[in-house]
Amino acid sequence: MTGTGHPHVQLLREAYDAFAKGDFPALDAAFAEDARWHEPGHNQISGTHDGRAAVYDLFRRVFEITEGSFRADPQVVFADDAHGMALVQLSGSRGVRPLEVMSAQIVRFAGGRIAEAWNAHTDQDTIDELFA
Repeated sequence: MTGTGHPHVQLLREAYDAFAKGDFPALDAAFAEDARWHEPGHNQISGTHDGRAAVYDLFRRVFEITEGSFRADPQVVFADDAHGMALVQLSGSRGVRPLEVMSAQIVRFAGGRIAEAWNAHTDQDTIDELFA
């Protein structure tokens, strides 16, 4: 089964809901212990974050930098047994700098959890400026 009815779609939607609430314990159901998150760009959150704890530290840092204003609103979510993809509206601000960027978030599943994730932003320059 592929597409929007796959069980991994529900897993991703639940992960976005938990992220929005800052409910990191609930994210444990979605992220593998050894998950990797690849964040593009040239800023203080860029790079590869290895392990669930490091991924959660990245998420906390994003909330901290944006003074709690960061939002990741999935517009469309697709998945199959191995991979998932969400088109996500990112928004927030840092001081007077606003953020309104679309992102393609691609994930690889292993053992029913997110094992690896990559971000591809429509406006990397805006992301880099906000998280400079």
